[in-house]
Amino acid sequence: MVIAGQFPHLTFAFGLMGNIVSFMVFVSPLPTFYKIYKKKSTEGFQSIPYVVGLFSAMLWIYYALLKGNAMLLITINSVGIVVQTFYLAVYVFYAPKKAKMESLKLIILFIVIGFGLIVLLTQLLTKGAQRGVIVGWVCLVFALCVFVAPLGVLRQVIKTKSVEYMPILLSLALTLSAVMWFFYGLFLGDLNIAIPNTLGFTFGIIQIILYFVYKNKKPVIDDKVIDFKEKVSEMDEASVPEVKDQHMVDMVKLNELIRSENVPNPHGVAVVRTPIVANNTLEVPA
Repeated sequence: MVIAGQFPHLTFAFGLMGNIVSFMVFVSPLPTFYKIYKKKSTEGFQSIPYVVGLFSAMLWIYYALLKGNAMLLITINSVGIVVQTFYLAVYVFYAPKKAKMESLKLIILFIVIGFGLIVLLTQLLTKGAQRGVIVGWVCLVFALCVFVAPLGVLRQVIKTKSVEYMPILLSLALTLSAVMWFFYGLFLGDLNIAIPNTLGFTFGIIQIILYFVYKNKKPVIDDKVIDFKEKVSEMDEASVPEVKDQHMVDMVKLNELIRSENVPNPHGVAVVRTPIVANNTLEVPA
């Protein structure tokens, strides 16, 4: 690239800002894990984002070590490894048995098998600069896949007209992070860093636009949710006859009590003490 290495101060500045913003993104799930710690339960949260995050951080560090002259890439991803490992440790500790086993399978698949094979094959089958090129392409493809993942969220937002599952602060942070790392890669002359972040920036802008379009819209209830509510309603109705029968028995007893407490008086008026409010009386013609 023509501008590669010509602006070292800008390269350092964007890399430093990328580190700061990425650190904020890394620590953003802390409230979620504090909730898990307090309730001693993972409450249906999934571990795959943190497994993927750990795999990505390890992959970028390996690439940076092969490439050289990318210390800021190493620093932030070293922090990422520590943070994601902490998240996974907490998740596995408090997860139920089934979720725990699924998490361990994902860790083995991505970290042990996936990353292990990438390191082993590149060390055995490639040499010198070629090794960094291949790992760079792996990083690029994987980063593109990660940035494409929010398409499911965008589709859900458009379908339901609700931004409930698209927090604006996280979208802003991810967009800003993509901008910083794009310029860092650009000034560093590394397309493997710059290209994926163009996609990240694009999807981030789309998320922000959709947020402001749908934030005040009335949500559309999904058909599956409606079907579920109808099934629950049918189950409730199935138990109604038993409740109604009990209600009829209570009404008969109440009527007998009222009749037994009808007190005739000389003026031909029956005084009925209502069982609801003991101090009130109703005068009813006999």
